Amino acid sequence: MTNEQKTIITATVPVLKENGLLLTKHFYTRMFTHHPELKNLFNMGNQKTGKQQTALAMAVLAYAENIANPMVLLPVVDRIGHKHVSLDIRPEQYQIVGRHLIASIGEVLGEAATPAILDAWTQAYNQLAALMSGHEAGLYSKQVSHEGWTGWRPFIVKRKVEESSEITSFYLYPADGGKVPKHLPGQFISLRTFLPELQLNQIRQYSLSSKPDDNYYRISVKRESGTELNTDGMISNRLHDHIQVGDLVDLTTPSGNFTLPEDINGPVTFLSGGVGQTPLISMLSDLLEKGTGHPVTWLHGCRGESVHAFKDQIDQYAEVHENFNHQVFYSQADAAHRDAGIREGYLDIDELLHLEFDPEGHYFICGPTGFITKQYNDLVRAGINKCNIHFEEFGPQTLAVG
Repeated sequence: MTNEQKTIITATVPVLKENGLLLTKHFYTRMFTHHPELKNLFNMGNQKTGKQQTALAMAVLAYAENIANPMVLLPVVDRIGHKHVSLDIRPEQYQIVGRHLIASIGEVLGEAATPAILDAWTQAYNQLAALMSGHEAGLYSKQVSHEGWTGWRPFIVKRKVEESSEITSFYLYPADGGKVPKHLPGQFISLRTFLPELQLNQIRQYSLSSKPDDNYYRISVKRESGTELNTDGMISNRLHDHIQVGDLVDLTTPSGNFTLPEDINGPVTFLSGGVGQTPLISMLSDLLEKGTGHPVTWLHGCRGESVHAFKDQIDQYAEVHENFNHQVFYSQADAAHRDAGIREGYLDIDELLHLEFDPEGHYFICGPTGFITKQYNDLVRAGINKCNIHFEEFGPQTLAVG
């Protein structure tokens, strides 16, 4: 890109702040009209709620704001890259997106979209596409080099285990009888299934909830309730109600950069809300099995005992590992719960005066968006180094903290 084109992109930032969401909504409508087959690739639930459009608008704005030095966005590029690789996104699909994004800019801005602006954004998009596809090529190559695979691979459901009234674990083994690469604790897989309600294939990403193993993967899925389910809920409920032991599902190789570092050295605290415990239980199991000379703490909040998954497993860890401590919060706790040390209300670190929060410890948060925001802000206020606070937001990234 020329300096003049970069100046033009920077000048469009105010326009993107005002019209970014309008642009991305128009873009997706346009692209799906011309390429309806892509509805099998995109999460139509996130389309319906507007979360995907919001996430794209935020990403386009961030790119425009940093057009002079897009390399500062590498952490974001890496996170999105892992999502794309998990979805089996290919370079040729960037061409489709680019064509409809530039056309949408012209159609939304109208006469304000001068040839110079459209040309600058074409060059900017091509630069971003090259950066993204290049990074993703490296991730694909790394997967293969670690005995993984690219694309989709059939797996057999060999076990279904109820972890709570809402959460069921699925043990997935390769249909070809082969091995699987051991995932990094905290990673996720993509699962593809056909949704009769939409007459589409849909993809859902699920955290791996077991410690790394080369024989199988385990996902733990929450049943969703309500009459107006989004696509995510439809897929999760289909797994609960229609996918039985012996059935096949398609998976991609584990992806994701919300992981427990192998060389982690220091106290570790996990904070989970509801089903957000799934990637953290994998981290915890791996950490305790390998052993650490530092304190390990698990803080979990959920609505009540009936929806509290992995409770027995966590209690057992506490009995075996002297350096492990855990605290549970229930939205509704009775006298028996309180006698057992369970607190009532929302998970609040300010109530845990008996725990020491090391400013240089490592903190991993996963749960609903509001839960993540509260815990992150509370930890920062408690003096924790922001660099040591890690979180995972399920779905498109729309959360901005720090």
